[in-house]
Amino acid sequence: MSLAGIGRHRVDAAATSRANRGWWDGAADEYQAEHGEFLRDSGFVWCPEGLDEADAHLLGDVTGKDILEIGCGAGQCGRWLAGRGARVAAFDLSFRQLQHSRRIDADAGSALPVVQADAEALPFADASFDLACSAFGALPFVADARAVLAETRRVLRPEGRLVFSVSHPVRWAFPDDPGPGGLTADRSYFDRSPYVETGDDGQPVYVEHHRTMADWIGHITASGLTLTALTEPEWPKDHDREWGGWSPLRGRYLPGTAIFTCVR
Repeated sequence: MSLAGIGRHRVDAAATSRANRGWWDGAADEYQAEHGEFLRDSGFVWCPEGLDEADAHLLGDVTGKDILEIGCGAGQCGRWLAGRGARVAAFDLSFRQLQHSRRIDADAGSALPVVQADAEALPFADASFDLACSAFGALPFVADARAVLAETRRVLRPEGRLVFSVSHPVRWAFPDDPGPGGLTADRSYFDRSPYVETGDDGQPVYVEHHRTMADWIGHITASGLTLTALTEPEWPKDHDREWGGWSPLRGRYLPGTAIFTCVR
């Protein structure tokens, strides 16, 4: 389906899920070709700034832990965790992304357990995991982030932790432009209307939802989780890679990523 329009308007949960499943299935090959080297077949990169879990230690010691990766894509993060002694289960909305995970496993001789699922209705039993993590997976692409957080709390054990990264909310006030045009705000930070791309039939084919920082904190606490840390990675001086609207230029002035650490 060709792209017919771009706008900002409300989209319900079912339409959001349907659009994003189709979009990621169609974009997975290009996404992995463009970003696979940066992400590595087995590597845990939290964000376009390049913050690596091997250096950040946001999850702590994962040896022997049961870990759920939310929105795993091709499983790069889960594979890295399994290589450090964790027992990992991973899921993604996109079947094509999971096929890339199987491809990497076949090439590497690894075997990451993955399943196709919607983050708003997790197919896992209560109190199954010690940790849950998500590096730009699922949460920006769902209509009901609170439902995802509540579901994640349900599958975490007491004192279990969730760490997840999303686009920093302040970015929504600026054009998604890696150049000088991306340094001038042109819309209200408080406009929660999602970003929507539509096809020739007028139906959404890609949806990304905006929450303010207060919204995220409110969703976290309402789900029964406790926010214990917020990380805003700075752009490294020697990092010259652009990723969509992320760039060294914008990174000098604006935060691009927010990483939330929460406890059940």
